[in-house]
Amino acid sequence: MSSDIRFTDFKSDKQPTWCPGCGDFGTMNGMMKALAETGNDPDNTFVVAGIGCSGKIGTYMHSYALHGVHGRALPVGTGVKLARPDIEVMVAGGDGDGYSIGAGHFVHAVRRNVDMTYVVMDNRIYGLTKGQASPTSREDFETSTSPEGPKQPPVNPHALALASGATFIAQSFSSDALRHQEIIQKAVEHDGFGFVNVYSPCVTFNDVDTYDYFRDSLVDLKETDHDPSSREDAKDVILDSEQEHQGVIYQDEESVPYHEQHGVDEDMSVIPDGAPEGATDLVREFY
Repeated sequence: MSSDIRFTDFKSDKQPTWCPGCGDFGTMNGMMKALAETGNDPDNTFVVAGIGCSGKIGTYMHSYALHGVHGRALPVGTGVKLARPDIEVMVAGGDGDGYSIGAGHFVHAVRRNVDMTYVVMDNRIYGLTKGQASPTSREDFETSTSPEGPKQPPVNPHALALASGATFIAQSFSSDALRHQEIIQKAVEHDGFGFVNVYSPCVTFNDVDTYDYFRDSLVDLKETDHDPSSREDAKDVILDSEQEHQGVIYQDEESVPYHEQHGVDEDMSVIPDGAPEGATDLVREFY
């Protein structure tokens, strides 16, 4: 850890407008602590977010940031990392943002194995738009727009990641502060695409997937004989519908990130001067 960087250095002067008790507070704290513990600082960190409650996180963190559009945070993060391989890129999203409109981008970001961290705040509901069922909501989860439940099986993001060739898959819980930080930190340190789904309860619109539910249901993979380097063990955990798990589900220790595979190691963020001959200084600024 850098001796002069503390996690509070990643806090902006903007006050979060999340509901009191929202799981996203704990999610963000773990992200900031993991960045500090891995020796990063705000000057070499870029946070990308989309739309939804999770999309506000770039405003609340002190770093380079971009608040993009719904479901499109991963393409932006990919572009940032390939343009500047030397900086730490962290993408934040929600279950609606990432597994619905952004699902296609998720699959391709996973298979490219770009060296960045993707943190998904999974509250199993659309919170910002007042409580509709999301891709990870239970099949019988009743909301104002689905009074009999969505009647569709929930998306399994870990299965989607494993099938797409993920090299790092993890699950954490925003309320378990130390464990959450540790898991995010492992994702940041991973050479490749570090995917962490975070159970981040919505205290306003979801009275089923609560803090108490996750505390009572979670099985920590550290306390089992699970081997995170085994795809078979990972598959067994992912397809276990009887338990909620916490920890690193799968990690390929031999992972080679995209930029190393393809020799992308130069700073491409500065556009070469290609202005037409005789262009004015004002025009030249756009080249």
